[in-house]
Amino acid sequence: MGDLALLLPPGEAEVLVRELRSLELRDMGSRGWNQQHENLEKLNMQAILDATAGQGEPIQELLVTHGKIPTLVEELIAVEMWKQKVFPVLCKLKDFKPQNTLPIYMVLHHEASIINLLETMFFHKGVCESAKDTVLDLVDYCHRKLTLLVAQGGRGAPPEEGSQRSTSMQDLQKQAKLMEFEIALKGLSVLRYITDCVDSLSLSTLNRMLSTHNLPCLLVELLEHSPWSRREGGKLQQFESGHWQTVTPSEQQKLSKLDGQVWIALYNLLLSPEARARYCLTSFAKGQLLKLRAFLTDTLLDQLPNLADLQAFLAHLALTEAQPPKKDLVLEQIPEIWERLERENKGKWQAIAKHQLRQVFSPSEQDLRLLACRWAKIYRLDVLEAVAPERPHCASCSAEASKRCSRCQNEWYCCRECQVKHWETHGKACVLAAQGDRAK
Repeated sequence: MGDLALLLPPGEAEVLVRELRSLELRDMGSRGWNQQHENLEKLNMQAILDATAGQGEPIQELLVTHGKIPTLVEELIAVEMWKQKVFPVLCKLKDFKPQNTLPIYMVLHHEASIINLLETMFFHKGVCESAKDTVLDLVDYCHRKLTLLVAQGGRGAPPEEGSQRSTSMQDLQKQAKLMEFEIALKGLSVLRYITDCVDSLSLSTLNRMLSTHNLPCLLVELLEHSPWSRREGGKLQQFESGHWQTVTPSEQQKLSKLDGQVWIALYNLLLSPEARARYCLTSFAKGQLLKLRAFLTDTLLDQLPNLADLQAFLAHLALTEAQPPKKDLVLEQIPEIWERLERENKGKWQAIAKHQLRQVFSPSEQDLRLLACRWAKIYRLDVLEAVAPERPHCASCSAEASKRCSRCQNEWYCCRECQVKHWETHGKACVLAAQGDRAK
């Protein structure tokens, strides 16, 4: 781990942090944007390595010191808007017939990179304060993701693998759906860390969480639907570390990490003095919250003893009268980033898509080789294995894998049959990565 801890040489991390800036939507995928994406990936991996090695949090300190948390939030919302407003238009353009979808995949993956970095950063309470007014935008972002998760709970998460005959664009769209699911789960974790700071949040942020979005009731919905759990072939599976994993009968009573995040967020929002003073317990909210009593079993309380306080709160709530909706006039701040980006780019979605089709997503073979070479330098295998939370999984069937693609050394497989099956999807990327590696 000693060598890996030096993924970024001394001083380079500070340079990368200083260079972080907000970019225009039309710049997504451009050369300058790619450079910033690479920098974020390096910072992301270094932050995970630091946290794993217990060597302090230098990346977090740098981001806070140089005031870059708001920049990360703005970039997060910008790529979210690109995915919603530009990407669908791009896919419908008649001239859009990409020979290689890797450049588009990197833009789609950008959101995952940023939310992963923010999840690592927001574990520390000081980061929430350094987000300043953008914490409002981040709360709105997390609310959008949680709403998607609740909707997802009724039909299960997207499948992890595509059909053998699907096109590269169809595969990309399936990957984007699965990635969106994983991003939403990260959003849940970020929201939980924000609730850890509920007593120091601004009145506007607190009102946004409790009144505008009614997050306690939304979290109850999440517990009921549990989109990260499913039954497959009579076996319980849970989504963890990017894959569906079968839960053994002896482990089924164990609280999952995601369920734990929901319970801690509920505890913070319902029992914090600041939140309790401002949350209006209407008849609807009372009815929703009392559903929690069925989940508060002795087994759960043994694993999260603090929930005994929540159980007592619910017992008291059951005996009290519901409150009428508040009609107080409240002057508050509102999130600005989404509305500003939408206002600046309104009516330009098709123009942006056409510009990016010509300038960004129609690269030459030489451009692709250069990109592959740069990515190979970033995604060093020793680093990826160090930051991976578990053993690698097969790129085709998601089973635990022990064999690696001999050409590019990037993908893992459990058997030769799976590698052959996945070649149609992996082939072009494999060739480019191998060529880029030889070019170094």
